[in-house]
Amino acid sequence: MSAHAFTLVFLAFLVFSTALQLWLKSRQLRHVLQHRDQVPADFARDISLEEHQKAADYTAAKVRFARVAVVWDAIVLYALTLGGGVAHLDDAATLLTGEGMVGGVLLVVLVAVVGGLLGLPLSIYSTFVLEQRFGFNKTTPMLFIVDLIKSTVLGAVIGLPLVTLVLWLMGKAGTYWWLYAWAAWVAFGVVLMAAYPKFIAPIFNKFTALDNAVLKDRIEALLKKCGFQSNGVFVMDGSRRSSHGNAYFTGFGKTKRIVFFDTLVERLEPVEVEAVLAHELGHFKHRHVIKRMVVTYALGLVTLAVLGWFKDAAWFYGGLGMDLPSTAAALVLFFLVLGTFTFPFAWIASRASRKHEFEADRYAAQVSDSGALISGLVKLYRDNASTLTPDPLHSLFYDSHPPAALRIAALRTQAQ
Repeated sequence: MSAHAFTLVFLAFLVFSTALQLWLKSRQLRHVLQHRDQVPADFARDISLEEHQKAADYTAAKVRFARVAVVWDAIVLYALTLGGGVAHLDDAATLLTGEGMVGGVLLVVLVAVVGGLLGLPLSIYSTFVLEQRFGFNKTTPMLFIVDLIKSTVLGAVIGLPLVTLVLWLMGKAGTYWWLYAWAAWVAFGVVLMAAYPKFIAPIFNKFTALDNAVLKDRIEALLKKCGFQSNGVFVMDGSRRSSHGNAYFTGFGKTKRIVFFDTLVERLEPVEVEAVLAHELGHFKHRHVIKRMVVTYALGLVTLAVLGWFKDAAWFYGGLGMDLPSTAAALVLFFLVLGTFTFPFAWIASRASRKHEFEADRYAAQVSDSGALISGLVKLYRDNASTLTPDPLHSLFYDSHPPAALRIAALRTQAQ
């Protein structure tokens, strides 16, 4: 393939992917606003018209903002590739450090910094304008700055050694460097997953042991019933940053722990929290985490193999605005454009995720009160201002969880 041909292929995918995202966003906006003035019948008893309209307006605001973000991301990607951004940053890195490993690492850092700075205004607007307008933001400017500093430092501490190792393997490990890089990435990911609950998450949030005696007894009974052993049940101070509520289970092996946002514990009844936990345990029981890891690492292996092919192809560099090939440029350019080529297939991953959610709901209905799970989910939909009427096609591409109406209908069928 010639460099010119690859440029045309890239531009075609960039235009198609951007247009597809904007079309899906427009569908979502139109569909949500068309159903703004009537609460779906299945939710009319628990959610008021005012609450439903707030959710519609919140969703519409997020969609309008997302359309701007889609266009901005496309402009930035073009500027970094065909606009010569990566090429100029590569020249700067070489000028500062000379050719070699240090210059390659510096290029990755420079691209990450530039990308972060260009995305910062969007993050600020989302937090302090959009979320603030609808009453969800609890983040102060100082906390935002502290989080940004922590994230940057943590990214450097964790990311730089991995980037250095991968670049070294790309340059020294021969034809099958990508296989060794994949093995290193897998090992790194497993260690990170095990370390996250105890060493990384506490950098950003405070975790305290659950002290609600009634809820604690219910949870311990449920864990025993399900045969699940964890490193503890914790409440996270999510209310420091947002009034949204959530729950999750994290960790790997002996580091597994169950985490509830403090906002969720405050809003749901103990029986509802138990049912939400039963859903999370359903993911464990069906080995969803393991299955997702296997799929992720398998796709990662294929991705790195493709990069191994592109790395030695002059048309790859020339087609993306680079005159001279380099190991670091191959890594940067490949992962910059990867999303453009893969977004049209995003619905496959979303569909698999929704299947897992239905399976976890069915498990929760078997080991806990399905009615409590329904009422708990409805409260979360209401309090988080989640739209009850998403566009089906937009949901297919973007939503990892089933639409509210389908999820509640499935649970009610199981409860009969």
